[in-house]
This record gives sequence, structure tokens and C-alpha cells, in this order.
Amino acid sequence: WQAPAPASWPFGAEEGSAAAETPGTARAWCQVAQKFTGGIGNKLCGKGREAPVARGGGAAARPRSAGAACSICFVQNPYLLPTCNGEITTMSFLQDVVDILLQYVVKSFDRSTKVIDFHYPNELLQEYNWELADQPQTLEEILLNCRTTLKYAIKTGHPRYFNQLSTGLDMVGLAADWLTSAANTNMFTYEIAPVFVLLEYVTLRKMREMVGWPGGCGDGIFSPGGAISNMYAMLIARFKMFPEVKEKGMAAIPRLVAFTSEHSHFSVKKGAAALGIGTDSVILIRCDERGKMIPSDLERRIVEAKQKGFVPFLVSATAGTTVYGAFDPLIAIADICKKYKIWMHVDGAWGGGLLMSRKHKWKLNGVERANSVTWNPHKMMGVPLQCSALLVREEGLMQSCNQMHASYLFQQDKHYDLSYDTGDKALQCGRHVDVFKLWLMWRAKGTTGFEAQIDKCLELAEYLYNKIKNREGYEMVFDGKPQHTNVCFWYIPPSLRGVEDSEERTSRLMKVAPVIKARMMEYGTTMVSYQPLGDKVNFFRMVISNPAATHQDIDFLIDEIERLGQDL
Repeated sequence: WQAPAPASWPFGAEEGSAAAETPGTARAWCQVAQKFTGGIGNKLCGKGREAPVARGGGAAARPRSAGAACSICFVQNPYLLPTCNGEITTMSFLQDVVDILLQYVVKSFDRSTKVIDFHYPNELLQEYNWELADQPQTLEEILLNCRTTLKYAIKTGHPRYFNQLSTGLDMVGLAADWLTSAANTNMFTYEIAPVFVLLEYVTLRKMREMVGWPGGCGDGIFSPGGAISNMYAMLIARFKMFPEVKEKGMAAIPRLVAFTSEHSHFSVKKGAAALGIGTDSVILIRCDERGKMIPSDLERRIVEAKQKGFVPFLVSATAGTTVYGAFDPLIAIADICKKYKIWMHVDGAWGGGLLMSRKHKWKLNGVERANSVTWNPHKMMGVPLQCSALLVREEGLMQSCNQMHASYLFQQDKHYDLSYDTGDKALQCGRHVDVFKLWLMWRAKGTTGFEAQIDKCLELAEYLYNKIKNREGYEMVFDGKPQHTNVCFWYIPPSLRGVEDSEERTSRLMKVAPVIKARMMEYGTTMVSYQPLGDKVNFFRMVISNPAATHQDIDFLIDEIERLGQDL
């Protein structure tokens, strides 16, 4: 069997010529054959990949073709690009890496495999040598490092991993991440990231449209995570009220205070600390039994702060709280912010994805009245980490707040539209390309695909809730169907059933979830989070954002909790 020679034959020789018989061209033929035949080409031409010694041996094993005169051969392992004639070895090495990755991907979706191969830190430190050395390792050792790292990695794409808000493994998103790393560019100017900058522009505009701002007007940026997006909102809100703070600092302005619910994300306080506002200046507003901010308490605390001479500058409402999955009443909060002329921010890091669902987006009614919105596609939408957007209603404000006019990056006499040089509105200089994963997934799924994915996760949460709400051995943390995929409950082991409420019962119940979680990790069968909240002792917080999960996986989780907790 022979394949016809392509017009652009890679080694510049006609089929059957003498040049085609040289070792170098034979290796190139194997690569081409493998590309077009899915690996059969190697078998047909009777040649495997490069021998390990050629890829990872010592200096004596270096192929002659590498050339002793190459000035960069010893900058890294002497067989990979950019070393001389390193193309074949590089392709073989990267193919091996891809093989390792693909095996991991397949195992991630295999329910017969463990979610985690758990070892305690001291065990892993003692079992392997993780230390850095002066001399390079061979390529075989590097590949072993890759295998070992993934062996002990948590399979966050596993259908039975429910531990965090960010789960799942999307194939298109994964491909986009690989492409982004290969491009290895920066988001600060159009000249070095032309397509990526344009994709960020169109994607942020689409997200603003979905928030409800006319024509997608406004501004925005992708940041390293929801905590940074929330801090951006605080930074911009402060600048909007007191622009002089940029040059003169906090000493030049009055004492500012911000407001957020007692169930809000800790990043609001962390942002206040980082910006010099101070955590004491973040006033926590009471929530109802479902975890929603109480608007009357918000207004009362605003009035109190003003009477004390403080200046309220921001209210951070939450659309999808971390623990309960609660959505604050955005319309009522917007009315209060308008009345007192306060910047309204919506932290929709967890719940923003519901804007993709016609069935569930009503839970964010009023978000269109916000001045800024945090939305993390790496949560409910399943985009690979990290992918967080800060959306701002007023165009140009972010640029004015953050720009420093660095002339070595943002020259004003470039030959293209300078509005596409987005780096000066960011706090970072170097900024990772986060948009391509989201953009490519959106192209692959469409809005309707994301909608179906999100609706499925919410349906699974309702299935879990309905299954355990009246089941023996379970108590719900709050009454009623959850608004998001957060299902919060206690598992009551047989020894505590029927025991009256008391300090001893509470003390014993507090230990149940941590023990079951530890056993889950040691067996490696599943993972689910737990935590205390206020006066409520440790309870399970089940969250579902992995579209690979099914009803059977929910059933498995319930059975596993009961199996691991029967003797407690």
C-alpha cells in the first residue's frame, strides 16, 4: 500500500526517489502517514517513534543531525525545538504528552475510575522527588513527571465530583486552552493579539446584551477570577464618586463604606482590604432564612452610616450566593441605590450563567439596573478555569480609572484604532487570554446549548432535593426548593435519629459531614463539600455544574453518604 504524494511533499522528493529513502525523509514520511491514517502509517512503514535514547538520552546519544555548532542546544533538553533539527523529536514528544492527556480525559468520564487517588501531603512528598535540580532531566523522565502529576490530580470533570462550583471538562474548551497556550500571547495590545482582542470585544458586548444593557453598551474585561472582578467593581465605583483618589489616595477623600449581605462572598471584604478602604468599612446586611439580602435592613444601615458621617459608595448584591445559592432581590436593591445615589454592583459569579436560560433568568430580574456585574463562565457554563468577566455599564470609566499611559506599550501614533489596545484599562500588565475558551464554546454550543446544559444541572438539583427532603436520615438546612443548584442538608446517622436537640447532639452532628467527606476522599468514589454557617453546624453543600452528571450519579452520592455514615 502506498499513499499518493501530496503536492507539497514535506521532504521535497518525489515518491520512490533516492531522497525519499534517506533516514530523515523516512521519519518525515512516518509522521505524514500517521497524520493521515490515525497511526496506521507507523505500522505500515515498519517504523515506530523515535527510540527513547534519541529523545531523552545523554549528550553522547544526541543525533548527529543536531550539529555541534548549534548555539542553543544546551539551553534546554538538547533534542527539542528550538534546537537545530529538533522537529521530529519535538513532534514525537508532544504526541506522547497528548497521549497522556487523552488517557486522563477518557478516565475522567469513566465512572469505574476514582475521582481522586488521595494521599496525605507527607506521603506524596516522601514517595516522589519533587525537588528542582541544576541538571536537566531526560524527556522520558519529563513524561513520567506528567503522568505522575495527573495520577494524583483531582478529576474535576468526573461525573461524581461535586466539590466545587467549577466542575466538568468541556472538549471544545480544552482544545481552546491548548491553542491559547500555543499562541502564548498577551492581551494588552491589538498588535500582539489581534484576533483575541476582537473576540474579547464581541464576547463582552454579547454578555452585556444578555445583562440587559441596550445594544450591549458599556465596557468590561476578563480578569483572573471573580474576586478580582469584584475588586474592579469596587475600584471603579470609588473612582466614579471621587476621581481624585487615583492621584491623591484615600487620605484625600472621606471615610467610605460599602454594603453587602452576610452571605456574600468573602472577596468583597478582601477587595476593601486591598484597596485601603478596610474591612471594617464593609457593612454586612442581614439575610432572610433563604439567604437573601433584606432590603429594609440595607436602607436602615445606609441611613445610619450617613448619619455617622460616612459616605456610602457601593452596594454589592449577590446573584447566587456561594453556600445557599440565593439571589438577592435586585429590583428592590436597585431602587435603594437609585434613591441614595450609590453604585450598584451585582456579584453574579455563580448565578450569572442563568441569564442563558429562558426558564431561570427571572431570578436575576433587575440586574439590568446595575452599574457593574461580575459573571464567571468558568462556573455554571463549564468553561475551563479561569474565565471571569467584569461588565461595566458606563463606557470609558474603566479606562479613566486605571490608565497610566505607558508610552512603551500604548503609543498614541500607531496605525490602527487605539481603542483596541485594552491593556491600559486593566490592573494587570500581562493578561492571559481567557476569552477564547468561552468564545469557541459559545460557537460550538450556541446560546441554546448553554441553556440546555444549565437547565439540566438545575433539574438534577431539584431531583436531589425531592429525593432527600422526606428521606429518613436527612434534614434540609432551609425549607423549600433551592433557587440554584445548591442543595444544603445534614445527614443524620442512625445513632442520632430520634435524639432530642441538645448541645451533645449538635456536637456530634458537627463531626458527621467531615468524617464522611474524609472517607469519600480515601475511597476516591465521590466528593462533595461541607461547611458550617452562622449557628448551623457542618452540613453538606451539594452543587451541580457538571453536564456529565446524571440521575444515577445523584443516586450514587446518596447511597455513598449512607454507606460511609452508617456507623457514625
